[in-house]
Amino acid sequence: MKIFRNKLLIGSASIATVVAAIAVPMVLNAQTARTQQYSDWPHIHSPFASNATQEREIAAIVQSMTLAQKIGQMTQPEIKKITPAEVRQYYIGSVLNGGGSWPQMNKHASVQDWVNLSDAYYAASMSTDMEKDIPIIWGIDAVHGNSNVVGATLYPHNIGLGAARNPALIEEIGRATARAVRATGINWAFAPTLAVVQNQRWGRSYESFAVNPDVVRQYGAAYVRGMQGDLTSDANIVATAKHFLGDGGTFNGVNEGQNRSSLADLINIHGAGYFGALGAGAQTVMITYNSWAGAVSPTNNGKIHGVPELVTGALKEKMGFDGFVVSDWNGIAQVQGCTNSHCPESINAGVDMVMVPDDWKDFITNTMKDVEEGRIPMSRIDDAVTRIIRVKMRAGLFTHKPSDSSVAGKVSEITNRALARRAVRQSMVLLKNNNGVLPLARGKRILVVGASADSMSNQSGGWSITWQGDENTNADFTTGETLLSAIRSQAGAARVVYSPTGMGVNLRNFDVVIAVLGETPYAETKGDAAFPTALNHSLRHPNDQAVLDRISGRGVPVVSVLYSGRTLYANSLINKSNAFVAAFLPGSEAAGITDVLFRNARGQVAHNFSGKLSFPWPSNACPPATNAPQTNYRPLFNYGYGLDYLSRNNIGVLPIDRRTTCPSAQ
Repeated sequence: MKIFRNKLLIGSASIATVVAAIAVPMVLNAQTARTQQYSDWPHIHSPFASNATQEREIAAIVQSMTLAQKIGQMTQPEIKKITPAEVRQYYIGSVLNGGGSWPQMNKHASVQDWVNLSDAYYAASMSTDMEKDIPIIWGIDAVHGNSNVVGATLYPHNIGLGAARNPALIEEIGRATARAVRATGINWAFAPTLAVVQNQRWGRSYESFAVNPDVVRQYGAAYVRGMQGDLTSDANIVATAKHFLGDGGTFNGVNEGQNRSSLADLINIHGAGYFGALGAGAQTVMITYNSWAGAVSPTNNGKIHGVPELVTGALKEKMGFDGFVVSDWNGIAQVQGCTNSHCPESINAGVDMVMVPDDWKDFITNTMKDVEEGRIPMSRIDDAVTRIIRVKMRAGLFTHKPSDSSVAGKVSEITNRALARRAVRQSMVLLKNNNGVLPLARGKRILVVGASADSMSNQSGGWSITWQGDENTNADFTTGETLLSAIRSQAGAARVVYSPTGMGVNLRNFDVVIAVLGETPYAETKGDAAFPTALNHSLRHPNDQAVLDRISGRGVPVVSVLYSGRTLYANSLINKSNAFVAAFLPGSEAAGITDVLFRNARGQVAHNFSGKLSFPWPSNACPPATNAPQTNYRPLFNYGYGLDYLSRNNIGVLPIDRRTTCPSAQ
């Protein structure tokens, strides 16, 4: 953004406006201010030093194991598909529950129900005929709090946390999430996501902290420190650095697509988060679905699950990672020549534990045959099992069952509403505040419009109780509150009227309108804004535009709050709003929003806006395929933009891009 006399230049449009000082400095692109550039993968020093006594013990265990026992340790079924008795019979090393999977498939399972099932799996793993029983480890997608568990606090998704620019906050959230997970008897989370997203068409964009690799590196380290600590506390859990590597850089943002980065960019952009997370001691790494165009192995199609020069060469050998590598859900099947239940190429590439949710019995049979017939060397199997046992020992799993934890079964541990509310306050970004409409004084008569105002699902986004997050109702969220509820609490219920559509209301009865707009929930694939569709919120969610059209420009100021998992073109919404707030996906505690929108009872600003965009905001409906600087394009708002209540600038009418599809040259 540049100021020329009395004009504010935004994107490629010159907009007449009244401008005073812009209080927030602009950061021009994602590549500025990086601490160091590497020509090759750096060695990462983990705080978990090798322990000679422990290594001798692990070697003795591995030496005592049969092939069936070793392959069992490398196998990870889904809890819907395996019983504790089968864990014992097949020497299973791990189970997982995917999004929308619960004990006995009871969506409203209690905290104790989770603990009981975890204890049952653990007891089974510790009562086999092995010479030395090896405890099971249970993994869960706790990506913004213990988000599969009804009643757990949901923190803002990563895109909002990136706007907070506060690694200490991220460490607190990692620690609180660990306690919430451990309360349910589970000891491993598939988090944090370390993608550095280059194209917001990707349906997982909200899982990325920022387009700036340094932010992702700092946050990855902070999150792992909070979640794992030194693994000596019974409230710590094992963290996962995911998805290795380049998931945020696929062409056109296609989920599971191809990353066309150079090796230098793969290292310095997409690898940055791993430098932070592994440096903080992350004990597991999950492999990505995407491919990399630079893969040279002749036996695969570039899918990272089958690329030894990255999984073994870069991660394990050059970076020095000595934890274990886990595949993603049926990820091995995407390697050329592989299926859900058979992929020697992936194991040989360096994958140690294989997530085979459904076909795990066939996987065990097929993999044993691969070893017996020489397709997988026994040395590779022994290395995988050694790594798995090493992590379990470091995490203290051999000595305590899940219910032994001091936080196990405690419902109070799955919530931390005050922390989430504080995180929401810090993660919002004020994009527009013409004539100082915000903050709102107490005593105003308020009309609230928009279906998202009373939707916990839209407020929380994907990976909330269920995978896509769209199978829930407000009744499923037993903690937290919607923004409508928070507005009523702040302003007084008698002064607030809610009309989802804005139809049939007399605006003369109100002093201000708060419009709550939003994307509906999604996760990967379903959430992809597939090219060539225009990246335009009003095109994808026309009801939001219709609501604003009904109530805007009729003499009552409009404050719009947008829930979104990405930065997207919204000029027509911004034009209809006197103030515009990007709240991203704040989670369960919407009172954090009203803390900032409203003055306190004494008429003071209790909480100012402090969030800065973690991604550039598009200036048209067909933004470039990458966030790198472009010669013929400028974002509407750059990375790092964010107003506060000291800012004094008005934004005039923005140009409207009416394209519904984008040109092919992307």
